[in-house]
Amino acid sequence: MSDEQKALLLDSVRKYHQEIQEDRPFVPGVTEIWPSGAVLGVEERVALVEAALDLRIAAGRNARKFESAFARKLRVRKAHLCNSGSSANLLAVSALTSTQLGDRRLRRGDEVITVAAGFPTTVNPILQNGLVPVFVDIELGTYNATVDRVAAAIGPKTRAIILAHAVGNPFPVAEMAELAREHGLFLVEDNCDAVGSFYDGRPTGSFGDLATASFYPAHHMTMGEGGCVVTSNLVLARVVESLRDWGRDCWCAPGESNTCMKRFEHRMGSLPDGYDHKYIYSHVGYNLKTTDLQAALGLAQLARVDEFCATRRHNWRRLRDGLDGVPHLLLPEATPRSDPSWYGFVITVVPGAPFTVPELVDFLEERKIGTRRLFAGNLTRHPAYADQPYRVVGELTNSDIVTSQTFHVGVYPGLTDEMIDYVVSSIREFVKTYG
Repeated sequence: MSDEQKALLLDSVRKYHQEIQEDRPFVPGVTEIWPSGAVLGVEERVALVEAALDLRIAAGRNARKFESAFARKLRVRKAHLCNSGSSANLLAVSALTSTQLGDRRLRRGDEVITVAAGFPTTVNPILQNGLVPVFVDIELGTYNATVDRVAAAIGPKTRAIILAHAVGNPFPVAEMAELAREHGLFLVEDNCDAVGSFYDGRPTGSFGDLATASFYPAHHMTMGEGGCVVTSNLVLARVVESLRDWGRDCWCAPGESNTCMKRFEHRMGSLPDGYDHKYIYSHVGYNLKTTDLQAALGLAQLARVDEFCATRRHNWRRLRDGLDGVPHLLLPEATPRSDPSWYGFVITVVPGAPFTVPELVDFLEERKIGTRRLFAGNLTRHPAYADQPYRVVGELTNSDIVTSQTFHVGVYPGLTDEMIDYVVSSIREFVKTYG
C-alpha cells in the first residue's frame, strides 16, 4: 500500500468516526453515569487502523516508542510494557527475587508490608512469590497508610514495602521512600490508579525502586488491556524485561538478532559453549508482552492524558464542593503536599448514620448512577486469603469500616458537569429524607 493510499484510507476512517458520533442529550435517571470508563476519539480509531494496516501485531516499534514516552512522562529511566496492571505488579515483585540482586534479593518467607484495604493484585504477587504479606490499616479520608503505621510493622524479616496510591490519592511517598532507605527495604509503588498524580511536585511512580501502571479502560488512559513497569534502576529494569519475555537472558527486540554482538559466544549455566543466546534463560519468566496495536492506542491516549487528568480533578472538585456539609458522610481529602489525579470520588457513610451504604447505593443505582466499593475492602476477610500466610500489625479498624461503609462514584473524563450535578443532587435528596 502506498503512502497516498494509506492517507486516503485514514482520512475515510476520520470521516467514518465523525459520521457515527451521536450527540445524545443527558436524561437524568435514564442516561447511565458510569463510575469509570475510557474516552476514545478519532485519533485513537485512526491509530488502531493504521497499526492494523501495517500488520504490526507483536510488540514492536509502537511499543518501544510508548515505553520511551511513558518513562519521560514519569521522569524515570526505563519503562516496560506488559499485558495488564496486575501483570505489572507480578513482574515488579518477582524482579525483587532475582539472583541478580545478590544478597538484597527477596527469598521465600521474607515479609512485605502492604495495606489490608485495597485491590487483590497489589497483594497477590507477594503470595505468588512465596513471600508473606504484612497488613497494616489505612486512614479514613485519604484511604492510604501512614508512615507511622508502616514503620511499626517493620520486623526482622521485612524486606520490602508495596503500596498503592489509593484511588489516585498519593500516599506520603517521599517519606515512605526515605523510611525504606533507612531500613534497607525495597519500595514498590502501585501507581495503577494514579497516573498523573504528583507528590511534592514529582510524579507518583518516580519515588520507588519500581512502580506499576494499568491501562485497563477504567484507568487514566487505556490500551484496552495493558500495563507497565517503570524504574530508574537499570539492573531491575533488565530483570523485569527478562521476566516479561519468557525469562530469557537475551534482550533483542522481536525480529532482531545479535544485539549484543556475541550471540554465539556465551557460556552460561551448564549449557554448551556458544549456545544461542536467544534461547538462554536466566529467570523463570512469563510471556506478558503487549501487541503493537495496543501500544498504538496507548500513544494516542498518552497524548491526551494531561487533559484527562485535568477533567478528573475538575469533576472531583465539583463533587467535593457540591457535597460539602452533607451530614452523615465522610468526604475524601487529598494527602497533604499532593496533587491527585483522582480515580474516583470516595464516600464513607459514618458509623451510626440513619441509613446504610446499601440503601444509598440502591438509590443511586436506581437513578442510573454507577457505584463501586472501595475495591476489596479488608482483604483478610475474603475467602481467597483464608488459608494464606500473612501477618497483621495493629487493628484493621478502618479497613473494616471501609468494607461496610464505603463506596465511590465516578470522576472519569466522560462525565459532564450536568451529570456530576445530578449525582450531587441525588445524594443530597437521599440524605435529606433522613433529616
